[in-house]
Amino acid sequence: MSLYVASLNSGSNGNCYYIGTQDEAVLIDGGISCRETEKRMKRLGLSIKKVKAVIVSHEHGDHIHGITTLSKKYSLPVYITPKTYENGKLKLTEERTFSFHSRDPFRIGSLTITAFPKFHDASDAHSFIVSSNSVNVGVFTDIGIACENVIHHFKQCHAAFLEANYDEVMLEKGGYPQALKNRIRGGKGHLSNKQAVQLFTKHRPSFMSHLFLAHLSRNNNSPKIVKDLFFPVANQTEIIIATREKETKLYHIRNADGKTLMPIPEPEFIQHQLSLFN
Repeated sequence: MSLYVASLNSGSNGNCYYIGTQDEAVLIDGGISCRETEKRMKRLGLSIKKVKAVIVSHEHGDHIHGITTLSKKYSLPVYITPKTYENGKLKLTEERTFSFHSRDPFRIGSLTITAFPKFHDASDAHSFIVSSNSVNVGVFTDIGIACENVIHHFKQCHAAFLEANYDEVMLEKGGYPQALKNRIRGGKGHLSNKQAVQLFTKHRPSFMSHLFLAHLSRNNNSPKIVKDLFFPVANQTEIIIATREKETKLYHIRNADGKTLMPIPEPEFIQHQLSLFN
C-alpha cells in the first residue's frame, strides 16, 4: 500500500510532478521540456516507460510546455478537458487525447485519479487526487484560495503538493506592477504562505506523512521564509521544498494504518476514454 512521489520541477518556469506505483505512474502537468523531464527522471532512477499518461491541470505555459513532445516521443496519452485543450493550443493526436470530468474518478492502470475544480484564472482549472491501494496523494497548486473543494480533498491525503507561492510583505513591497500584484493575490491567482500554512494547520489529517511546498515565487518568496513558517508546526509531517532548479528526492508514501479512505463523492470508478474530437 504505497505510492512513489517526486517533484521534477515546481515554479513559474515549469511544473511537473511524478506519482506512481512500483510499476506505473502518471505525470501531473508537463511544464518543463521533454529533455529536462528525461534528465530529471533518470537522475532519480525512474524509467519514462513507467509513465502511462500526462494529466493537465490548466493551459498556462508553465504547465503544458513539454507535453506535445513528450506525448509524441513516447506515445503518451494526455488527459485534458476540452476547454483547456482549446485554450492551450496543444498539437496532440486524436488517439492520444482523452477528456476527464470533475469529480468523476477515472483509472489509469492501477491508479485512480479524481479531478476537482479550483479558483484560478484559467479556462477550466483542476486539481487532482491520485490514489492507489488506499494511499492518496494530492496536487494543490495554482489556487487562488483554499475553497471547500481544496479543503475537502486535502483532508484525504497521505501526502500533498501544496502551493506556498508568495510572502505577502515581499509581494507588496516588490517591483511587480500593481495589476500583477492584484492578480496574484486576488482570489484566482496563487496561494500565499499564510494561506497555505492556515490550510495545513487547520485541515491536515493525522496520517499526512509528507507535504511538498510548491510553486514558490522566485521574486516574492524564499525557502527560508517557508521553512520558518512550516517547520515549527509540522509535527510528524515531513516538509519538503519543491524548487524550480532541480527535482526533489523520490519519496515513498505509505498508508501506515492500513485504513481505506474513500474520496467523496463515492461513485463507481469509471474510466473515461472519450476523445476530444468525437
